[in-house]
Amino acid sequence: MNTETRLPSPRERFYRRERRSVPAARAFAREALADWKLTGRADDVLLCVSELATNALVHGAPPGRGFLLRLLPYDDGGGLRVEVHDSGDGVPAVPRPDAGEPGEGGRGLLLVAELADKWGVGGRSPGKVVWCEFARS
Repeated sequence: MNTETRLPSPRERFYRRERRSVPAARAFAREALADWKLTGRADDVLLCVSELATNALVHGAPPGRGFLLRLLPYDDGGGLRVEVHDSGDGVPAVPRPDAGEPGEGGRGLLLVAELADKWGVGGRSPGKVVWCEFARS
């Protein structure tokens, strides 16, 4: 008898550069979390999905392009990595505390940095991947 735990399969979906993509990405993530029974931190995950998707649309997806949302379970299925891939230039960053009150930009990444256990930016060609991770709850 095999007692090895199998991780749920990663899920991904591509979204076009349009306003309705953010709520669609959030709904896609909500469905995956429910299927995987990862509901303990669902609100935090869904808020981070919304913020990263919005950033990809506003700053990362040039006209005519879009972004890829990828959800990857880890840690025997108890942890989750959220990735948003886009083809835009630049590296997103959380505003520095010594820079004063953040302007219109940067607040989303402040939320991601606060809610996720880890987050970062990786390169891809073209563009980047912005990711965050949520450990087992």
